[in-house]
Amino acid sequence: MKDDRHRHAFRDSREDREAAEQLPATPQTSSPSYRLAFDDKEFLCREDLRPVRLQLELLKPELLMNEAEVNSTIVLFGGARIPEPAKKDGARTPELAALSAQYEEARRFARLVTERSLARSGGTEDVIVTGGGPGVMEAGNRGAADAGGRSVGLSIVLPHEQAPNGYITPELSFNFHYFAIRKMHFLMRARAICIFPGGFGTLDEMFESLTLIQTGRMEQVPFLLFGRAFWEKIIDFDALAQAGTISPEDLDLFRYVETAEEALAAIDGWENAGVKRGAIPGR
Repeated sequence: MKDDRHRHAFRDSREDREAAEQLPATPQTSSPSYRLAFDDKEFLCREDLRPVRLQLELLKPELLMNEAEVNSTIVLFGGARIPEPAKKDGARTPELAALSAQYEEARRFARLVTERSLARSGGTEDVIVTGGGPGVMEAGNRGAADAGGRSVGLSIVLPHEQAPNGYITPELSFNFHYFAIRKMHFLMRARAICIFPGGFGTLDEMFESLTLIQTGRMEQVPFLLFGRAFWEKIIDFDALAQAGTISPEDLDLFRYVETAEEALAAIDGWENAGVKRGAIPGR
């Protein structure tokens, strides 16, 4: 993080923290009450401090991405259990093994996006962002690394989750406690949202994003579902429209694509295809 300790005339908080660490140990200085509030982990984890933690979790990635000049992103959502082709024989079901092709397509797509980003903006626009885990997420970060570019990983602490995948740009690897704040960071810079096959987490991210666009709470951006056969098998969007629970026009909020090249063409032609735009999201 950028060092901004000398932007004002007041004594720096880091200096006070270092000074406090040098004090002799006495009953007073050893008491939790004496710790500097901002340097007291137990205090910051109190139930009453939840609003502060929410603010910190929103602010830290925002500041670091601004400093890193991540101006816009291409979001990749997808399943953590989808294996890379070389490991598909170890998949728990034949269907999951077959979906390994989506890993490779996500990797190719991220590579092509990153190559264009580097050529057009030096890597500040259309930066790949994933959930930081294995499967499709790993494929997205891996594809960006294949192109020699940066990518973002937005991980979250889960009891069963692994460490962030090794392809994320280290200084753009973030960890979250709050799902809601993590989702905000996925979408705040999004220029396109790409959904690959996945499970509950992917469905949650897909439907929340669609809801924000449908209700005008977020600007309408290219919204692509990779693998039409998979999505039509598990979600009958047409049935929702026929039942009247969504409008027929809502089916135009997204498109199916099969390949990385088709996805890039859809992103490039999105506005020219006459897609309506919703409200610009507030920050």
